[in-house]
Amino acid sequence: MSGTDPTPRSLAGRPWALPSAIASELDPDHARRRGTRRTVRDWLVDFTCFLTAVLIGMIGADAVGNNPHVSAGYAELDQVIGALACAAVWLRRRWPVGLAIALVPVGVASDTAGGAAAIALFTLAVHRPFRYVAWVGGASVLVVPLTCWLRPDADMPYGIAIAFGVVLTAAVMGWGMFVRSRRQLLLSLRDRALRAENEAALRAEQAQRLAREAIAREMHDVLAHRLTLLSVHAGALEFRPDAPRAEIVRAAGVIRESSHEALQDLRQVIGVLRGGDADASGRPQPTLTALDTLVAESRAAGMKVVLDNRVADPASVPAAVGRTAYRITQEALTNARKHAPGTEVTVAVSGVPGEGLTLSVRNPAPAGDVPKVPGSGQGLIGLTERASLAGGRLEHGTPPEGGFHLEAWLPWAP
Repeated sequence: MSGTDPTPRSLAGRPWALPSAIASELDPDHARRRGTRRTVRDWLVDFTCFLTAVLIGMIGADAVGNNPHVSAGYAELDQVIGALACAAVWLRRRWPVGLAIALVPVGVASDTAGGAAAIALFTLAVHRPFRYVAWVGGASVLVVPLTCWLRPDADMPYGIAIAFGVVLTAAVMGWGMFVRSRRQLLLSLRDRALRAENEAALRAEQAQRLAREAIAREMHDVLAHRLTLLSVHAGALEFRPDAPRAEIVRAAGVIRESSHEALQDLRQVIGVLRGGDADASGRPQPTLTALDTLVAESRAAGMKVVLDNRVADPASVPAAVGRTAYRITQEALTNARKHAPGTEVTVAVSGVPGEGLTLSVRNPAPAGDVPKVPGSGQGLIGLTERASLAGGRLEHGTPPEGGFHLEAWLPWAP
């Protein structure tokens, strides 16, 4: 299977190997350009149906020829009618209803046409709704006693012959309806998969858009004050070029200091994706030094967490990098608690200035079934965006041994 697409990969790129009805549904644009033509598979199936009708017709012709209740002249007429019915099998795709209706009385008149009548009934069951099959199939069942009465079988009792004909007709109809139901199931599953993919793409796009809007809001809140201060002091220097030197020096110092602070704030804001990350109480944002506290809180909540912190001095990690690493770890532990409760989570942190900070969170698969959590996956989208905006990268997935593994790399300037 390809993703959520139920069409097998071996057939998705080869429409000639599919029925024309399925191929036209899978590629409507191509069908509009070229029309609904027979595919290679259709020709092979049509030829097989024709041979099947001829083979069954030959068996019927032999039975009629050896039937003492049928005259030699009628046996020849039976064969002629059967040959024409077999030739009409090639029209089964264009007029499935008309052909099936026409071959009901033909099947009564000719045993040689029995194979063609069965193929026509099968085609009707495949390509048309059940109401058509019910009417034509019911008529086919009703004429079985008449057929057996007009040309009784020399070797089979009348009642057994009727039962055999009814069972054979019902089997042909059931087989055709089964094929139709499988085709409809394939198309419905593919439509559902396409809708799911489109919805997932829209959700991912919306999550990214909301994250960028949150960044814009935070940048405005953090930088507006400093940029306004810069504008005021620059305007004062512009309109008062004759101001005392001490005042000019002081204004220039304020501009330099404000510019430096604005750049620092900008570097910190780039690593923030959500407006909720900033604590409204004014308390400092958590950094890598708070990782031990986060792990302790998770353990107190009942999680099994192993922390392997190989950073020699966590306080030396830049605040923006440490805050990003903290938020990634926090989200990873939250995901593990939701999707793999009871498992042991391993958090590994390493890095040195100049080489970057590497963060790895790994957990095995849960022992039993875990209920699906609504909205799953949006947090990972935010983490990937956060790491990317910080100049790093984030990867996640299921390793060969099972479970879940998340690994992030963040730049750490020397």
